[in-house]
Order: sequence, then structure tokens, then C-alpha cells
Amino acid sequence: MPSAEHKPPLIWTNVLLFSLTNLAALVLVPWYGITHGYSSGAWAFFAFFLVANEMAITAGYHRLWAHKTYEAHIILRVLYMIFGTMALQNSAFVWCSGHRRHHLYVDDNDRDPYSAKRGFWFSHMGWMVRHYPSGNPDFRNIPDLKRDPLLAFQHRYYIPLALVTNIGFPLAAGWLVGDVIGTFLLAGVLRLVLSHHFTFFINSLAHMWGKRPYTDENTARDNALLAFLTFGEGYHNFHHIFAHDYRNGVRWWQWDPTKWLIAALQPLGLTRRLKRTPEFQIRRAQLAMQFKRAREKLARHANAPRVPSHIEQLRQRIAHEYEVFMKAVAEWTHVKEQWLAEKKRAVVEQWDQTALPLQKRLKEIEHLLKVQQRRLRMLQAQLT
Repeated sequence: MPSAEHKPPLIWTNVLLFSLTNLAALVLVPWYGITHGYSSGAWAFFAFFLVANEMAITAGYHRLWAHKTYEAHIILRVLYMIFGTMALQNSAFVWCSGHRRHHLYVDDNDRDPYSAKRGFWFSHMGWMVRHYPSGNPDFRNIPDLKRDPLLAFQHRYYIPLALVTNIGFPLAAGWLVGDVIGTFLLAGVLRLVLSHHFTFFINSLAHMWGKRPYTDENTARDNALLAFLTFGEGYHNFHHIFAHDYRNGVRWWQWDPTKWLIAALQPLGLTRRLKRTPEFQIRRAQLAMQFKRAREKLARHANAPRVPSHIEQLRQRIAHEYEVFMKAVAEWTHVKEQWLAEKKRAVVEQWDQTALPLQKRLKEIEHLLKVQQRRLRMLQAQLT
């Protein structure tokens, strides 16, 4: 971090925006609630706009435009653009360009726009209140988005669109329910502040608090609480290793309303070509991390004055499991290559018959890794 006397100049527009909206949310919103109360209509629009903003960021800005994990109908893209603008996190050009740089240079203090290694404050909000070089817009990494006329329109007219959605929408909603001030404070001010911090938590806390079941090559973590607040974005360790998967919560029980929305809109023709990481690749990443942690535990035992006899037995069993794992990975890769080669050569009518044995073997290897995960967990438990 630059020293205090060499800090970049402040971005006063952002400083005032964050200061005034957060102060209003902390003081005006509760004061008005205590002295006047809020109508049910005001609360309803608060909930609607908050969900719409969060979904526009997670499903639109993030998974659709930044990572191209699926394709969306023009109707859905227009809604994402409108409510993404209302979320007041800049245009999709700026947001997606910065996010792609974040993934490319994650944890690099000089090039990651919101590197968590520069501290909580910097990664949460600090990177937006000063002219840090790492945060300077560079649209060379979004040539695909620059060709989109909808996003070009949003970027060109971002300020008037932001004013209309953040001031006009809440005022219109307040007039509709007969509670203009209350609706503006809830659906305008409080909604904006919560939406901001929920998103900012992914840049900060999701890189500091949680588990790393898939990779430890970066600071990203899986955190169920953050996933609840951010409509599934909290499964951030998975996302950083499999960024082109439309899901963040890959298991059926993991809270990820964004993936449910994207999948639910597919039968309606509003989404298509949803990208999913093969199950084998997911389990391979998990097992690689399990073996790494098992080896670390064994290394700690090896440094003890006296190594218990059962530790040596566990070492041998884990070494055997690792050998089985590496053979399974090699075979799966070979069979997958065969499968792809046969698919290119086969006649359409003969494809099912040609591919069936190879597909069956791929499934058997995937099941082997699933069973091996359970065995390795039992061995790790004995190392504690």
C-alpha cells in the first residue's frame, strides 16, 4: 500500500455518495421509522428492488456478462441492464472489465483492482474512493461486451439512467403506495446501501473468511452465510477455480438462488447454453486439496519427537490412495480423449452404440473418486 503522504487523490463523487447514503441509512431510516413508521407497501418495494438489484448484479453483470456462463434473451438482458444500473455499481463495461482483471490477477496488489491482500477496507470499499492505478478502467479485455449495443447504450447514458432508476423509481413507487418519503428511504436509500455492502462483502470477506475446499492458490473462500446474503455468490472458492460455471453453489443443497433463477428460465426460452463444470473435474479439485492437507498433517507428525506407529500406517494408506487417485485421473483423461475422438468419427446413427462403453467407464471412474473422497476423509480424521 502507498504510504499516507503518497496516497492517490480521493474520488470525491464516490466519497460523498458512500458517506451520505450510509449516514442516511444509519440515521434517517431508523429515525423516520420510529417517528412516522413505514407502510407495508414501502417494505414491499424495498424487498422487490433489493432482490432485483442483487439478481441483476449476480445473474447479469457477473455470470452473464463478466464470465459468459450462459446466454440470455433480450428481455432478460434489458431487465439486467435496468436493475444493474439501479444497483449503482457503475456500467457493465466498467464492472465486468474490473472483474475480469480481478480473476486474471487475483491477489496481485499492483494489478488486482480490489486485492484482499491489501486489507479489508481496501477490498471492501477503499479501492473505489481513491484513484488507484489498479482500478483505472481498461476496456481492452471486454471486446465482446463493447459489441453489445444494449451495454454500449447503458455506458453512454449511465448517469441519467442511474438518476432515473435510483430517484425516479423509488419516488414513483412511493406515490403508487401513498408513502413517498417512507418508500424513498427504504426502497431508495436503505436498499442501495445494503445492495452495495452485500456485493462488496464478496470482494472483502469472501476472500478472508470461510473454507477453501477446491483450491488454496488464491484467497477466495466458500462461506454459506455470505452466500445467503448475496444470492449464492458466497461460494467464492468454487467460483475462482470454475469461473465459467453458471453455478456458484454446485451442490443441490447450497443456497444459490441465482443458479435456480437461471435454470428455471431455461424452459421458458429466456436462458440457454448453461455451462457446467464436469463432476469429475470438481471432485478432482476437492481430492487434490484433501491429499494436500493430509500431507501437511503427516509432515507435522513427522516433526514430533516420537511418531506413533499408526501414523506410519496412515502414511502408507494415504500414499496408496494417492496412487489410485493419479491412475484414475490419467485413465479418465485418456477415456475422455477417446470419447471425443469417437464422437468426431462416428456416424450419427451409430454414435449411441459407439459412445456407450466409454460413457459407462467415465461414470465408473467418477464414482471411484466419490468413494475415494469418503475414504480419505476417514483417514484424515485419524490424523487429528
